[in-house]
Formats: sequence, structure tokens, C-alpha cells
Amino acid sequence: MTITVDFNAELLTKYNQPIPRYTSYPPATELKPEFDSNQFLQALELGNQHHKPLSLYCHIPFCETPCYFCGCNTIITQYKPAAIRYLDYLIRQIQHIAPQVSAQRIVNQLHWGGGTPNYLAQDQVVTLWQALTTHFTFAEDAEISIEINSRYVDRDYIQFLRQLGFNRISFGIQDFNPTVQEAINRVQPEAMLFDVMAWIREAGFASVNVDLIYGLPYQTIETFQATVAKTIQLNPDRIAVFNFAYIPWLKPLQKRMPASEMPDAAAKLRILHNTISQLTGNGYSFIGMDHFAKPNDELSLAQQAGQLHRNFQGYTTKPEADLLGFGMTSISMLQNVYTQNHKRLQDYYQAVDAGAIPIERGVTLTEDDLIRRAVIMELMCQFRLSLDDLNQKYQLGLARDFNDYFADALPKLDGLEADGLLRRFSDGLEVTPKGRLLIRNIAAVFDAYLVPKKTDIFCQAI
Repeated sequence: MTITVDFNAELLTKYNQPIPRYTSYPPATELKPEFDSNQFLQALELGNQHHKPLSLYCHIPFCETPCYFCGCNTIITQYKPAAIRYLDYLIRQIQHIAPQVSAQRIVNQLHWGGGTPNYLAQDQVVTLWQALTTHFTFAEDAEISIEINSRYVDRDYIQFLRQLGFNRISFGIQDFNPTVQEAINRVQPEAMLFDVMAWIREAGFASVNVDLIYGLPYQTIETFQATVAKTIQLNPDRIAVFNFAYIPWLKPLQKRMPASEMPDAAAKLRILHNTISQLTGNGYSFIGMDHFAKPNDELSLAQQAGQLHRNFQGYTTKPEADLLGFGMTSISMLQNVYTQNHKRLQDYYQAVDAGAIPIERGVTLTEDDLIRRAVIMELMCQFRLSLDDLNQKYQLGLARDFNDYFADALPKLDGLEADGLLRRFSDGLEVTPKGRLLIRNIAAVFDAYLVPKKTDIFCQAI
């Protein structure tokens, strides 16, 4: 099944509001400091009993220079020895957690993010790699991915990553226009980006993802159209096109960009419309929200087969797994428990020194959370759901009628259906091409936490 999109500017404007991205449900905003770390261990043991596969994440927070648009948890420093101490603590956390994980559990996904993972020197990369492969068993076909900053790699480093075992790679372009790059403090000459892609292809990575961002200073409809054209020429396997979330009250670094030069809402809609047309017109499939992939890419094939999944690392083709996060600010998702490690570096170090699990906050999901999570993730990945499918796929044991269980959502579904965003049937619904760009709004109908909560911490739907 090919996913098509019907662009309707009037409806997109009507529904453009702050909404969670639903990489998890409940959203990470629901994690609380009043959390007992024993619940983490209990969830870990439950996953052991079920032989649940594993997904591992390592957070490398360091960047040499700041990107003004960035919303990630980073540490800006050119003092490279800072990574030596951090790497020691990161490995100590791995050594503390790994013995409590059943040896029968297989890792099917590993991701290094940041920050800038290639901030690490090659010998440091090897040290962390060996710690992970010593303490965990990896599937032969595991997805092993890394984010890189193209300004700080060369051909040798790319070859080294591939030879070590990384098979997927991602880098941020954001925009090819030099004026935009200067405004966001991310200057990457076009020739550099094409060189990096050539090195990646030469090294034989299975999949390459690039990121674009619209809504940045000095972007126009015409300039971003040129950026998309050059991205298509670059020929990545996957493209993420993010709406810039301007939240200077949360990310003060964004104040360094001229807000007056950012495209207005109408221009952003036209940019999005053109981008979708350009990408789908040049062979890319719309996966969901802001993600596109080639038709023969694993994401496209998994979606067509109804086997696409979603977690804190985004869309994935791998079976649902327990996610273990290592490093400061990393998030873990274990069975019915979500946790986040300390955000402050010294707090993280102090917890590891104390022999504690460095959890700053967490949440234990209720049965209702698990049911709503299944509904939201099915919508985000497949654009449809049915009660029968949910019961079979997630073993929910949901005996009640769909409309009975989600009676609180029915009035909102009525409005969405009246606007042509979805079609309902006896035990579920299907998202229409007109509603696919607003999938977060549709998913939010089933979010029991959203209504009473301030939403200014979330980015706009479009």
C-alpha cells in the first residue's frame, strides 16, 4: 500500500497547534522525579522473562560549536579531554546494568546520538564499542546507527565507522543556503556535504538519512525548494524534514537567531507543500509526519507490510524491543516503565559514583496507558487501527467495544471525521490522505494527558 498525502492548507492552518511528537506515550513530559528505581529493575526483569529483544542508545553530548536552532541536550566545548571522563562513566553505567540483563536477550538496534558522536576520537569509539559488544549479544542483522556532524569527519573516519560495524548513518543538512547556514551557526559548504555522502556510499553503509529543517531565518519558498532539489541530488535513502520549533524560553541559544527573518506561517505551509511534492515526485515515499524514504527502503517496506514501529529513536523496522539508554539525559523504555537519566553532568557522575542507576525521573504505565499507547503507535505507523488487530498484535485483552472504551474521544473524532481527516468503521478507523499530515492531531485524541497540560513545551503540528 502506497501512502499518499492530500495537502489542504485550510485544514493544516486550522489544526496547527502544539502537539507531542509521540515517540512515546505517555509523552516524556509525564516522567516525574518521584520515581522508585526499583521499578526500573522490575521492568528489566520482566523483559528478561519474556526474552524481549533490546534496543540500545548511547548519548554523546559534546559539540565543538553550538547550532543555534538545536533543541538537543548538548555540552559545548572544544576541550576534548572532557570526553575522556564522560566515556569512563558511560562505560561504568553499561557495566552496572548489563549483568542484570538476561544473556538470552538479543540486541537488534543500537544508536549513538548527541550532541556529536564523532566528537570522539577513533580509539574512544573503539573503547565504547568494545564495552557494548562485550556485555551484550548483537543480532547478525542488527541496525547499528550513528549521527555525525559532517564538519568534523573525513574519509578515513567514515571508513573506520563502517569497518567497526556501523551500518546506518545520519547527518544534518538543515539547509544548503549559505545565508541560512550563517544565521544558524552551521556553515557546511555544498561541496563538503557531497564529499561526505560520497565517502559514506564508498564505505558501503546500508542506509543514509539526512535532516532538513524549515522555518529557519532567511529561508524563502524559493531557497528551500533549491535545498530540497540539492538533497534529492545527494540521493539519501531517508529524508527527515522537520518543522523548526522556536522555543527560546526553553532553548535560550535560539535567541541568537533573528526571529524577524523567519518565514511566517503561510510561507511555511507553502514550503511544506512544495517539499512534499518535490520528494514524492522524485521517488520518495511519505512514511509519516516528517519522514520520507525510498520505496525499496526498509521503512517503506515495513509500512506496506503493517510492521512499522516507533520509539524514542523514531521509526524503525525492528520488532518492539526494550530500550536501554546510556549516558546523561538518555531515556529508557522497559515494558511498562519509562525513565530518563540525569540531565546535569555532575548529577549523572554522582549517581554512577554511588553505584546507583542514574535516573532523574520516570513513570510506570497503567493498563490504560498501555492500551492508549498501542492505539497511538498504530496510528502513527500504519495510519489505521482496528480493535481486532490491536488485541491480536498487543494482547491487550480489551473486551469492551472500541467506542465504549474511548467514549471520551468520540466527540473529537466526530469533528475530525467531519473535516475529512479520517473514516470510522465498526471497530476502528482509517486516516485519509487529507489527515496524514495531521496524524499527531488524530493521535492526540487518545491522549489522556494532553488536555489539562500546558502545551507550549511542544512544537507545532505543522
